[in-house]
Amino acid sequence: MTTNATNADSAKPTPRRRAPAGAAVLREDVTEAIREAVFEELAAVGYARMSIEGIARRAGVGKTAVYRRWRSKLHLVLDLVSAMAVQGLPAPDTGSLEGDLLLLYQVTSRALRHPVAGQIIPDLQAEAARNPEIAEAMQKALREGQHGVASGIVRAAAARGELRSGLDEDLALDLISGPLYWRAVVVRSPKLPKGHLQRLAAATAAGLRAL
Repeated sequence: MTTNATNADSAKPTPRRRAPAGAAVLREDVTEAIREAVFEELAAVGYARMSIEGIARRAGVGKTAVYRRWRSKLHLVLDLVSAMAVQGLPAPDTGSLEGDLLLLYQVTSRALRHPVAGQIIPDLQAEAARNPEIAEAMQKALREGQHGVASGIVRAAAARGELRSGLDEDLALDLISGPLYWRAVVVRSPKLPKGHLQRLAAATAAGLRAL
């Protein structure tokens, strides 16, 4: 009898162990909904008045869903701003220095002049003056996002013989990015004059050749 009982017990299927509740995979669609909600909330109320409750409500999720991904609104915003540096901009490849610059200016201008970006960037810049962590993240995002593209434009132009090799890439980045950011982010001009980007591309190309 003992043998039969033992055999019967061994024939029973081994029960499956349940995964701990905390091991659940974070749904990417929920994460994206929260990210979109952060941008909308920043544009609507600014960083100072932004709250996890408001973000969760806008995303259609509970506060727990937000806190499972980010510890606070500061870490959430830092993560999003840092991601801007990783994504960067598409590298222009028109075959000419002036053409590459014009394409870069067209893409960047559209992005900077988007209503949401037009409200978020100045607000975060103001917050960066009070918060070193946001200042560092903003600098990384804005500088690295542009630096890779500007360096690619300069190196491609040098390879084609349009620019001398070995020129100062940091100075080139200032020359390429400065004027557009000044008008779009600092002055916040509502509308660019007709032909402005074409003239800017030509002037910047001439400036780079003089370096």
